[in-house]
Amino acid sequence: MFKPLPLFIGLRYTRAKRRNHFISFISLTSMLGMILGVAVLILVLSVMNGFDRELRERILGMVPHATIQADGAMQDWQQVAELAMSDAAVVGVAPFIQGQVMLTHSGNVQGALVNAVLPDAEAQVSIIKEHMVVGQLENLQAGEFGIILGELLARQLRATVGSRVTLVMPQATASPAGVLPRLKRFTVTGVFKVGAQLDGSLALIHLADGAKLYRLGDGVHGVRLKLYDLFEAGPTAWRITSQLSSGYWASDWTRTQGNLFQAIKLEKTMIGLLLLMIVAVAAFNIISTLVMVVTDKRSDIAILRTMGASPRTIMLSFIVQGAVIGVVGTVIGAVFGIILALSVSDVIAWFEQLLNVQILSAEVYFISYIPSQLLLGDILTVCGSALLLSFLATLYPSIRAAKIQPAEALRYE
Repeated sequence: MFKPLPLFIGLRYTRAKRRNHFISFISLTSMLGMILGVAVLILVLSVMNGFDRELRERILGMVPHATIQADGAMQDWQQVAELAMSDAAVVGVAPFIQGQVMLTHSGNVQGALVNAVLPDAEAQVSIIKEHMVVGQLENLQAGEFGIILGELLARQLRATVGSRVTLVMPQATASPAGVLPRLKRFTVTGVFKVGAQLDGSLALIHLADGAKLYRLGDGVHGVRLKLYDLFEAGPTAWRITSQLSSGYWASDWTRTQGNLFQAIKLEKTMIGLLLLMIVAVAAFNIISTLVMVVTDKRSDIAILRTMGASPRTIMLSFIVQGAVIGVVGTVIGAVFGIILALSVSDVIAWFEQLLNVQILSAEVYFISYIPSQLLLGDILTVCGSALLLSFLATLYPSIRAAKIQPAEALRYE
């Protein structure tokens, strides 16, 4: 079968057993470096994508996309909710009352953020209903003073469903016995687990109970919005607020959680560039390999030139040889990287179960497991970068081979 001469020579040099075993060793390390660099780069970028996805789905599934609040208690929240729902960008609206409290049970004390919600409305703007471990969101009934705890918070308090926990508010009440803190006992009616840090810091109560607790009457602290596009949270919230009278203001997730997602984006970029250095080192090894091959094949190059091969043919032959190392290393590395990216969550879970350890603790990290999301764009970017570096690495040795003069190379043969 016909083959272009540069391709034939380049492939033959690649398959041939070299007399110089050191050249073969350098060539092998170049390929292994390319495989390792591409595989690790795909794996790490997939894990970073996974963290970004999980944070968006879990934390932003619990944290409001946007909120509209008043300077004082919002007494007309139903009208504000109707106005917000009339906006095409809004998926759901729910009122809330929020405050920092202390929870105590059996001598254990933990700080928590308590959210007073309407169960039916909360299900429209939050993922809490899908992540109930024990009990149901509908177990919160007005006047019964029930409370739903995060799984980690319940564990820290050693509380279970049916336990009576005491809620301590950072407000004092004057009494004949002196100034006393405001206390209220709640019954645990459910436990949720979203696999994020919120499991150890969030508790839910009914909106009516929260209004009594904070003495708001029929008012609330504000309404939270869920949007189709969370990146439009700011403009949408301010657009709705501008239609209200003075005394209302808006906030969105970029003010409370934006730094976290910006940090993840920056870390992904920096880690990608650093790991790309592994591929660059492998490409430099290709340069070393081809320079030594050119030196070893000077007489062969001279003979080819005397037989009529042009400098372009010689140059393309060595480009093919170097490209084979880059292409094979990139393809194998991409395959290994894809396999690792698709299985890393299961492998880490098996490793944690085997050694009875937890690599990411929910008490410290937002996510308690290693997520992964493989994106075609990342694979193409990594493979394209590796192939480009491999091609660029072949240019100098190939040009050097093309400049060899037959008379000089054969003078001492």
